[in-house]
Amino acid sequence: MTRSPLTPSRRSLLAGLGLGAGAAALAACGAPGGDDSGEGPRSGFSQADLTVPSEYEGRTPILFWAPFTDTNYEVLTRQFAEFNESQDEIVAITESVGTYADLNQKFTAALQARTVPDIVCFPEMQWLQFHQAGALAALDDYFDDEWNLDVFIENYVAEGRAAGDTYVVPFARSTPLFYYNKTRYLEAGLPEEGPETWEDLAAFAPELAKIEVDGRPLAAMAFSGDAWHGQADIWGFGGANSTEDLQVTLDDERGVAWLEWMRRFVHDDGYGYLAQDSGTDFASGLAAGWRGSTASLTGQTAATEGVFEIGTAFMLSREGEEKQVPTGGSGLSIVRSDSQDRQDACAELFRFLAQPEKSAEWHIGTGYVPIVQAAQETQAVKDLVAENPNYAVALAQLENARTADYTNWDQGSITEIGAAMGQVYGDGADPEQVLTALAGTLQETLDANREDYEAVAFEGWS
Repeated sequence: MTRSPLTPSRRSLLAGLGLGAGAAALAACGAPGGDDSGEGPRSGFSQADLTVPSEYEGRTPILFWAPFTDTNYEVLTRQFAEFNESQDEIVAITESVGTYADLNQKFTAALQARTVPDIVCFPEMQWLQFHQAGALAALDDYFDDEWNLDVFIENYVAEGRAAGDTYVVPFARSTPLFYYNKTRYLEAGLPEEGPETWEDLAAFAPELAKIEVDGRPLAAMAFSGDAWHGQADIWGFGGANSTEDLQVTLDDERGVAWLEWMRRFVHDDGYGYLAQDSGTDFASGLAAGWRGSTASLTGQTAATEGVFEIGTAFMLSREGEEKQVPTGGSGLSIVRSDSQDRQDACAELFRFLAQPEKSAEWHIGTGYVPIVQAAQETQAVKDLVAENPNYAVALAQLENARTADYTNWDQGSITEIGAAMGQVYGDGADPEQVLTALAGTLQETLDANREDYEAVAFEGWS
């Protein structure tokens, strides 16, 4: 298991995300070329290369490095085009950089090179490393009666604030969701509403296994070593990864019970397996269930249209335990650079995207949560929910959403948790031994980052 680099204070927050020596060098010099206050532009930080279409020459150009591909990026591109046509002073340009991890690496390198985009979009709490380096602009001065934090779903607002200031506004937000093949469930004589608990799934699995796919019993679940799913799972077994005072607890009896249950389900009972790509296996009909993001709903529905009907359910819990899911997805941040005009222009784009109709378009096109509260009341969203009840399930589960435990705030620890899950799902490793080793590593990382996390004074802990 790879151990996160452990270095003090601000450096540890960067290094703990697995960004290596380059990130540590960035942290060591604080906010290169400027102070760490998060106020105003930073001299010496110019805009990264971009190409402005000829019809928009003379406008203020702003650049978004987007961690989206395929359908999600296509929807984003359309919305940017709509913004560009809605006014004549700003041109918003988006470039796909791949995944969140790709963005993390590219933006770190850009800060070192002092050529940066104007907008970035990091998942959950991972924006904190860049806030601590002074790379993000505070947004509060842009808020007014029409555009402010009150327009967004409350569960996601506090995650963009640090020490009383706002650095992220919600945008591409989500929760994990349980997907199942409703067509196969009905064929097996199972309830069409799917399972509510892990015990339900264990009872359904033998019936699903009577169906053959490519000469093999149909698997009830295709698993992935995903720390986001694991967070929901351990909560669903009554446990937690860590406590509010930064003490790791995922190796206690409840955590062990969670992973031992999964080990038995996969290796003793043979009802599930560790997939290379669980979403692809599900869409291909190789497994009757998987866990994905609500943001996968639109794409999965399109991929399986005419093949089988998808059902969705809340993330599973053990009988008698509370269902909770971690918030997911990302929000929009303005990068501090050498131009106040560009920072102001970014805020105008954020305001545009927060219109109820635009939030509804993003939700319908991608499956991400309609993060603007009023978007849920638009006719377009109401029509979608009436046409496809799976979107109603995703919306209803929002009441169970909460911020992930501290262990899930950095990419390095997330990778380690996922690898530990993979050892159990894939190799049948002993859960107690795996979690004991993992807990020690995670505790060292939390201790090294303690000063930074406590300085944030996070307002959304529940």
